[in-house]
Amino acid sequence: MRAYYSKANKEDKPDLMVKKLRYYARFIVVCLLLNKTHLVRDLVRELSKQIQDYGSTYDPGDQLEWSLVLGEVQAFLDAEPLVILDTESSPVTISQRLQKDTVPPLEPGTEVRLTLQEVIIVGNRKDQVKFSELTVDMFRMLQTLEREPEGLDATEQAANGAQMEKEGETVESEDNIAGKRENPHKYLLYKPTFSQLYTFLASGFKELPPDGVMLVYLSSTGSTGCSKPEDEGAYDFGGVLTNSRKEGEELMKKSKLLKDMHCLHPGDLYPFTRKPLFLVVDSESSEVFRNMPNLFGQPRVCLLSPIVVPAEVVDEIAKGSLFTLFLHCPLTGLLTICKLSDIPIASWERAQRQVGRILEEIARLMMGCRNVDGMYHQFYGDEFLRLLLLRFVFCYCVFRLHRAFKGPAYYPQCHPELPKNEVLEALTVQKQLLDLASTLDIRAMFYEIDESLE
Repeated sequence: MRAYYSKANKEDKPDLMVKKLRYYARFIVVCLLLNKTHLVRDLVRELSKQIQDYGSTYDPGDQLEWSLVLGEVQAFLDAEPLVILDTESSPVTISQRLQKDTVPPLEPGTEVRLTLQEVIIVGNRKDQVKFSELTVDMFRMLQTLEREPEGLDATEQAANGAQMEKEGETVESEDNIAGKRENPHKYLLYKPTFSQLYTFLASGFKELPPDGVMLVYLSSTGSTGCSKPEDEGAYDFGGVLTNSRKEGEELMKKSKLLKDMHCLHPGDLYPFTRKPLFLVVDSESSEVFRNMPNLFGQPRVCLLSPIVVPAEVVDEIAKGSLFTLFLHCPLTGLLTICKLSDIPIASWERAQRQVGRILEEIARLMMGCRNVDGMYHQFYGDEFLRLLLLRFVFCYCVFRLHRAFKGPAYYPQCHPELPKNEVLEALTVQKQLLDLASTLDIRAMFYEIDESLE
């Protein structure tokens, strides 16, 4: 800060001190995005001292608000369900960005038809932990769709090379200007209104090149449909809520026969299926997006969260969705549902190698099965989309075998449907998954292959 704020608490007015607190808050956001967890914790301690100093010096009216900001970032850090410990039992931060060994490679000669170019990340979960308009789910998906920078200047590359758009503000990198994009362009929308969401959907759609894919990620509270469906699900069975930002909105809904005007319905996405669309919906009403018609013959895949979660997991939803956690880091998701809160780094690395082999087996099955819909093959060439597809199957297999997940409503869904026997419930994957459970000493929490799963 080059001593700019060194005398902030000695000024007659609190203006400079408020600027200093805002600087800390923005710096924390940057460090979170760069995965600098240790630095974030140091900054939180410093921010706490500065807020106390601010209150004792000026007795301001907004000290409570700053205390709430401090509580938000602390809750955000505490939302991480798993602690990885080094040999000295100190926490270790593991990056979950895309790396060379994260995703199984394509077979030699495989044609890459489509690449992920535009991403819309929406967070509108009620009461989910967030900091600075970034919910836990949004943060995890954002990290999943970023490449890990390489080289000595990794932090600088991460800060300058990633292209993100938040509330319409875009930062372009030199690689992007030259036509090379290491990371897809992202819009981060925290509790947007319908008009805001639709505006950014249209913007992303407009910017798509001929070989580009737009990914839409919706982490949102569900909305139920009206009582008398009339048009086969486009608007009648509900969707995911957007932000009304108006009081008394219930008064505007005069009848149960009317559609919810503050809801993104499946039919609202139909215009954007004119170009390749990859949809991820994490909501208790996700299934309403399952049967969207392919009106224009373009590739389209939907990955949908379970509509029910086990009772023992319900209270943890505020700290982030389980489905998104599996798409972000499958091993963390597995350990979380098995009630493990920490793991030694050696055990983590050994388990990660097993997870990698499971993903390789899933990849082999998906590409070798003739019954897999061709739309999956078109998306499969892109590393980010391939990783999401493989982790989705991994998530399905875990939920299918885990004893706490007691039926189809507890399993994620996809459209077009993947073959169950050949992919989703393949015996080779189940055997490897149970071997992983044995390695982690959690085998008792899973069904055996020859045991009834119903």
